[in-house]
Formats: sequence, C-alpha cells, structure tokens
Amino acid sequence: MDSIVPDKMTDAPRFKAAFPYQNDVLALPVTDLDAATQWYSRHFGMREVERLDEPVPAVILERDGTRIGFALNGGDPAQDGAAVLVANIGGMKDELESKGVSVGNWRVDQRDGKRFQVFFVVAPDGLCYYFHEPAYDSGSLR
Repeated sequence: MDSIVPDKMTDAPRFKAAFPYQNDVLALPVTDLDAATQWYSRHFGMREVERLDEPVPAVILERDGTRIGFALNGGDPAQDGAAVLVANIGGMKDELESKGVSVGNWRVDQRDGKRFQVFFVVAPDGLCYYFHEPAYDSGSLR
C-alpha cells in the first residue's frame, strides 16, 4: 500500500459527518417517521437516539457518532438530502450494496483543488445522499 494512503483505509466503513443540502441535517423531510427509522436502521446501519414531538414530530438516528434526523415538516424529500463524509468509501459502498441499497454514479469529483471518491444513494423516501471521502491517490480508488 502506498505510504500516503492513511491506515484508516483498512478500517471498517464508518460515517464521519453529515451536511444538509438544504437547511438542517436533523430535520430532513419524510412522510412516515417509523418507515424512515426502519429503512435507515436496516440499510444505513443507523440507530434511533431521540424522538421529538415539538416543534414538529421528528426522529434522530445515529451511526458512528454522526446524526441524521427526519421530520414531518412538509418539505419535499426529492429536493433534499445530505452529504455524508465517510471513512473507507469502498467498504461503505460494498456494505450498502450487500443490504440491497442501489448505489449510483461511482466516480471521482474535484472540488477546491481536492479529489473525492463519491457515490449517490436515493432512498425510497426520495432523499438523496452524496457519500464522499477524500481520494488520497489513484491506488486507493476502486
């Protein structure tokens, strides 16, 4: 393995951070909190950590210390989602696919002079997720 590739590349895939496309990564719009909780628990490996009734019904899920929330806020899920920074993106892609998640657009993006290995997932609720990890060298990309 090339010495510029961090050792973390061999670690189990994990969520590092999540950033909303719109306003709030803790209030992504859905129409059914229980269905969202079940799907994201089963497919993204998240667990419920909090349920709220105010200001609108919402549920907060977590994986690896990263929280993503879903709310009955009247928003359009097809217009929202989150960018999820991960460690071991190849392992994350394999993990999601093994759970029946459709992964698309596996590619390298360039932003601000940096390269990122990325892929997208559109969940059944319509929310779109941009999974990404810095690309350290061409040897780390599959």
